[in-house]
Amino acid sequence: WAVAFAAAQMDIPALNTTHADTFYTDVPAADALTKAEIEEDYEGNTGKTIVRTFKERHLDYEATPGCLVSQHGPFTWGETAAKAVYNAKVLEVVAEEDYHTLQLTRANSHLPQYLLDKHYYRKHGKNAYYGQDNAQSKTHAKRK
Repeated sequence: WAVAFAAAQMDIPALNTTHADTFYTDVPAADALTKAEIEEDYEGNTGKTIVRTFKERHLDYEATPGCLVSQHGPFTWGETAAKAVYNAKVLEVVAEEDYHTLQLTRANSHLPQYLLDKHYYRKHGKNAYYGQDNAQSKTHAKRK
């Protein structure tokens, strides 16, 4: 599903709270590589187009741990290999959900910023409380 968005050279929009739990912004579609970039250093320039996209759009790579390379596919990352794989799975799920949403309506379905903030920061903010690790650590802290 994410590859379909990459082929269409489209960002994966933040349309639901599943997206907001992991990605703080739309997942960007970076530019496709030129013939010269492919011939010069395909893999290196793939990384450079991702970095360039995040710089140009003023995106935080930790808050949005994934990107599409147009006409290629998705890339994700995380603090560990397991977290990068988790982010890839979430990216694929939200791409499928968005695909179906866009088939059902052309209305603006973007999450309002306040709902995106709520879902992202309840997992990733300084006062995060969502998820097993956070719930266990708060319960453990109360027992002390």
